[in-house]
Amino acid sequence: MASMATFVAKSPNFPHRIPNASRPQLPASLSLTLPRHLSFAVAGRRSSVARRAAAASCSLIEPDGGRLVDLVAPEGPAREELRREAAGCPQIRLSRIDLEWVHVLSEGWASPLGGFMREAEFLQTLHFNCLRLGDGSVVNMSLPIVLAIDDAQKRAIGDRRKVVLVDARDKPVAILSDIEIYKHNKEERIARTWGTTAPGLPYVEEAITKAGNWLIGGDLEVIERIKYNDGLDQYRLSPAELREEFSRRDADAVFAFQLRNPVHNGHALLMTDTRRRLLEMGYRNPVLLLHPLGGYTKADDVPLHWRMKQHEKVLEDGVLNPETTVVAIFPSPMHYAGPTEVQWHAKSRINAGANFYIVGRDPAGMSHPLEKRDLYDADHGKKVLGMAPGLERLNILPFKVAAYDKKQQKMAFFDPSRPQDFLFISGTKMRTLAKNREDPPDGFMCPGGWKVLVDYYDSATTPQETNRSREAVPA
Repeated sequence: MASMATFVAKSPNFPHRIPNASRPQLPASLSLTLPRHLSFAVAGRRSSVARRAAAASCSLIEPDGGRLVDLVAPEGPAREELRREAAGCPQIRLSRIDLEWVHVLSEGWASPLGGFMREAEFLQTLHFNCLRLGDGSVVNMSLPIVLAIDDAQKRAIGDRRKVVLVDARDKPVAILSDIEIYKHNKEERIARTWGTTAPGLPYVEEAITKAGNWLIGGDLEVIERIKYNDGLDQYRLSPAELREEFSRRDADAVFAFQLRNPVHNGHALLMTDTRRRLLEMGYRNPVLLLHPLGGYTKADDVPLHWRMKQHEKVLEDGVLNPETTVVAIFPSPMHYAGPTEVQWHAKSRINAGANFYIVGRDPAGMSHPLEKRDLYDADHGKKVLGMAPGLERLNILPFKVAAYDKKQQKMAFFDPSRPQDFLFISGTKMRTLAKNREDPPDGFMCPGGWKVLVDYYDSATTPQETNRSREAVPA
């Protein structure tokens, strides 16, 4: 897969932390900005002088809080001391999703958060979708990043101030210190995150319903970098490594595109057109961050290793330019929480160095679990991103609608003056064609990418087997 993108060597750990980052004060009030969608039509009206000035002054956007959090102990005495310390602490065994959140926290995707949330952070996240830091500044935080424990674990911890987090084989992964234990109000958490408590929400059933009735927060120290040993670790670039790669490529703008599906030519059209328009705005070298989600996904999503194979073919076939594209895996679990979750997706890319974020129809959405309709309004995600507190520095780029142009026999931007010439191929239709080994219209997806998708459905026998996830292990 080396042809997909150029990858950097593992960078050294950041020597600095934000000691008070995980203890922001409760906000007294929030000042919301007016909607600020950056449409290309509006941005393109800037004067040529303004465009040149913007390009000349552009550098990688600062991470939230001004500094990337790095919670992985450096090799040497500090790491060995953590291992010794872990031997005397009460243990909490992590689920697969818990371990994915340790991964997210450890590399600074949630900067300036320094560990699993304490109650003040949890409440701010649920009620305000942001955190107010000690200096009064606000950073976006729309999803609770929490660790649940049960009554027996709470009793075992007692009045201890530290616990060790262990994997499925009881190997120490991290130490959580200066801990706080508080009530896990599951109904409130679900209602405020998803806007419904209807049964059938995938993440809720996987990670919340059977979880413990208490949450434990504290400062996190991870013993060593999380690895999955699945042949894809070279794509799991941390925010620090991505920033290093963007600087190496001399990027003066980074535009991020998250997906959890195979890339078709409509996606590619959008991404290449975005770069063209950024060049027209005066940027010299915009770089695309193609950033598939790599954590938990629901059973009918295409598994990560098949998606990565498909993305490889997209670059090999020249649909996207490897010189201006960085392909990496985003380690977060997927919630399918619509406008609430898309804020997390955007915020985390700020920490990776992106100053533009492409958002489409119904981002992070899903069908209603009980009714025959979408759970969220298809336009609310992009509207919310334009108003979300703490995301003012990020330029939001709404999708232009792409469909299959039957006259041109390729994916093209929809022309409302001739709607009869366009064919909309939904994700469901795409999956049905692949399952039945039927070819899509010429120009819908590159042949190599389509073959990967067909091969995946040929290999899949049950929904459970199609979504088997390898357990992450520190290595």
